[in-house]
Amino acid sequence: MDNSNKIILDLCGGTGAWSRPYLEAGYIVHVLTLPQYDVTNVYMGPSNLPGFDGAQIIAFRGTDPEIGDIAFRSDQIYGVLAAPPCTEFSLAKNGSGKPRDLAAGMEVVEACERIIRHCQLHGNLKFWALENPVGLLRKFMGRPQFTFQQWQYSAIAVKPTDIWGWFNHPTPTVKTRPEGIVKRYGSGKVNTFAWAPPKPPSWLDTTGLTRADLRSITPEGFAKAFFKANK
Repeated sequence: MDNSNKIILDLCGGTGAWSRPYLEAGYIVHVLTLPQYDVTNVYMGPSNLPGFDGAQIIAFRGTDPEIGDIAFRSDQIYGVLAAPPCTEFSLAKNGSGKPRDLAAGMEVVEACERIIRHCQLHGNLKFWALENPVGLLRKFMGRPQFTFQQWQYSAIAVKPTDIWGWFNHPTPTVKTRPEGIVKRYGSGKVNTFAWAPPKPPSWLDTTGLTRADLRSITPEGFAKAFFKANK
């Protein structure tokens, strides 16, 4: 199957781990993420750019003049993946002592939603999905269409994650939670948030990445299962 004309937008995609299977299958994948691109700084509407002939477009403005802008015809977008930062919605922040800025967190979420809606209104979007670890985003987005644990897709981690959107549910590849991935302390407290060291994908250069960065990477098993269900 020729996938060379199918464009996937990976919003706030970080390393691009979620969209990696699409890239490997020949789709045109664009990871639009900081520090190169800010999803809150996007033009959507009729184009006056050469080659677009007044069509509806989405134009992402580069954060640096050397990066440049990038534009797409809205009706050429095949699928959208979005992973806005979870920092302000994270349940783990409850014990950090740092104040939340939910308005700032929602600004990015709403920017991703605007892009998705534009593609729906001015194109033929096949699927879209927005993910975040289980947390306070539920209060704003409602019940998610799908929730999974990373161990269900062969990752040695317990990280419940919500996905909202229009997509086919990926089939879990593991039915029984492996032993040893939940840590119980002497106090009786149980850590179910992936205490084990994160294992990055083999293709990724981890130079400069923190533990938090590694934990935020979409597990390979889940990415492949999602791709299989949403080609």
